[in-house]
Amino acid sequence: MSGFVGVVVSDPSLQGHFTQVELRSLKAKFVSLKRESGHVTTKNLPGLMKKLKGLNEVVSEEEIAAFLLEVCPDSDQEIEFEQFLREYLNLQERVSSKAGASGSKNSWSFLKSSTTTLIHHSPNQAEKSSYVAHINAYLGNDPFLKKYLPIDPAGNDLFDLVRDGVVLCKLINVAVPGTIDERAINKKRILNPWERNENHTLCLNSAKAIGCTVVNLGAQDLVEGRAHLVLGLISQIIKIQLLADLNLKRTPQLVEIFDDSKDIDEVLSLSPEKLLLQWMNYHLKKAGYKKIVTNFSSDIKDAEAYAYLIKALAPEHSSILAFDTKDPAVRAKVVLDQAEKLGCKRYLSPKDITEGSPNLNLAFVAQIFQHRNGLSTDTRQVTLTQTSSRDEVILCREERAFRMWINSLGIATYVNNVFEDVRNGWVLLEVLDKVCPGYVNWKLATKPPIKMPFRKLENCNQVINIAKDLKFSMVNLAGNDIVQGNKKLIVALLWQLMRFNILQLLNKLRFHSQGSQGKEITDADILSWANNKVKVSGRNSRMESFKDKNLSSGIFFLELLSAVEPRVVNWKVVSKGVNDDEKKLNATYIISVARKLGCSVFLLPEDIIDVNQKMILTLTASIMYWSLQKPQQPETSEQSESSYAASDAASDIASEDSASIIAPSEGEEVNSLPDRASNMPTDDTSTSEAPAADTSTSEAPADDTSTSETPGR
Repeated sequence: MSGFVGVVVSDPSLQGHFTQVELRSLKAKFVSLKRESGHVTTKNLPGLMKKLKGLNEVVSEEEIAAFLLEVCPDSDQEIEFEQFLREYLNLQERVSSKAGASGSKNSWSFLKSSTTTLIHHSPNQAEKSSYVAHINAYLGNDPFLKKYLPIDPAGNDLFDLVRDGVVLCKLINVAVPGTIDERAINKKRILNPWERNENHTLCLNSAKAIGCTVVNLGAQDLVEGRAHLVLGLISQIIKIQLLADLNLKRTPQLVEIFDDSKDIDEVLSLSPEKLLLQWMNYHLKKAGYKKIVTNFSSDIKDAEAYAYLIKALAPEHSSILAFDTKDPAVRAKVVLDQAEKLGCKRYLSPKDITEGSPNLNLAFVAQIFQHRNGLSTDTRQVTLTQTSSRDEVILCREERAFRMWINSLGIATYVNNVFEDVRNGWVLLEVLDKVCPGYVNWKLATKPPIKMPFRKLENCNQVINIAKDLKFSMVNLAGNDIVQGNKKLIVALLWQLMRFNILQLLNKLRFHSQGSQGKEITDADILSWANNKVKVSGRNSRMESFKDKNLSSGIFFLELLSAVEPRVVNWKVVSKGVNDDEKKLNATYIISVARKLGCSVFLLPEDIIDVNQKMILTLTASIMYWSLQKPQQPETSEQSESSYAASDAASDIASEDSASIIAPSEGEEVNSLPDRASNMPTDDTSTSEAPAADTSTSEAPADDTSTSETPGR
């Protein structure tokens, strides 16, 4: 990719502590300080370090200065970038030791595990073997990959295989079929660096679109086959696949595991992990097990819970030995033998059970659920299976898009159901703090769990007040509407937030390139830019508005993508977009090509086919953002170093492979936006249908050769 720049650190041990995303961000800040001050010393460095991740709000600027003086007594001595990195790590370690840092604080750690930088990286061999077995089982017959599989679980072949990005893209399609159009994957025996980077960019943006957390993970980290980061991403993808049925939409019979006193809205808000625990305890209680399982680690180390679970679900395979033996290792082996008779693949060993490996045990229980959940097969008895109204279907689809967007921002709370999870106001405050740092008054906010209703209302009222300050359209929307879970009004607020974020990023790039004289970007500017790009490239397509029904063929967006990066579209696999099937193929290809280019988009093919005004705007703006931040010409080494600071946002986006919707980095100010921040309609009646469920697409031959001919022209 032409916009990709890597930061090389001469000390290998130092390089291993940072992802490329973090290195580029730190380099940008360091060079910016150097450009402003002439040189970096212990005098001016504390102000920068105070804003860095892991140090802000934990250590004062004076404490940082004192620490740096211990290391470098001469306050005028110039500090180079690598020394800056070392002192940053040393400070983090000192702060962690002082605070008595412990493990994960989030209940959703199973989705975020291994995606952030740690001081020590030691890949879990048991997990690696399990993931390799999973890949061998599900991708072993893939036409392209079968010559490389099976992978040896005992070796490091996995990390070599992922370097070209194909296996990760294929694994995403196993987890959520149809996410990636295989025509967009570069599939050749030998890929050049650009093609490998494109595959990883496509992989990371698609992973975000199915719910993975990839903060601080860049394409270069995957190209280098960095073990802990690769395993962390694979772990998330596999868990999304295994937990796919753990929701009331896919498995409405799950209502059986809750008593009548449980509010259905509360059930809908449960994470897949908690639903799996609830399901497990439901059957354990029926089987006579006296304990409550609260985790997939310490509570199952003796394997007794598994013995009772097999007894409840498959009594024909249950063995008295599992109950009579006093040896947990023996019991664990018996349980695994019994589960294998159910069809569960043996991805973990008795040792993994007795040592309480949380990831592998969660995957094991999810497999048991998939093969035999022990729930009613008569869906007619489940009221949730009744057909929903059209409005409810639309809201459900939009909820998915906003959920993926929020989770991609990297906030502390993982959102499982937007309509339920925002009702206490905390998630919305976290999103606002990412999009508009400094607006939220955390002293007035209450962190969950919140028992007092008025505290939830206080949080939501602060959300409303901030939205008004940002000039959002807040007609008929009050804090109590959020608390009550008014779905249409919540969607209206979230759409304005997402759109604000997009325009904010575009304006930031405009201000960087044109200074204070650059005018603020509006919807009309985005429309005009897209039309001009296509026209300049020699094409004749035109978009009259974001509601233009002619967009449903997909040809305009393919021409736009080709205009910003000619080699990215393979016109040989593009159809004319005349009938529904051709439109679906083009729309699917457009989304994958945009993600391959570097755009972080959350729309689905149906949004393009139905010309969903909101999602059409986000797609166009995302392509525009990528185009604006792409280097237009080669730079000298001196210009290149300066450009790190001048294009901080662009560099972060290129490295994080998300050229659209992402929050400003820490310590950055937000450029003010015009009063037109809400000139798009917030009523669904003016837009087309929202995203539909992911659907598979038929595989077409992969051809990496692009031509300039448009179908039908």
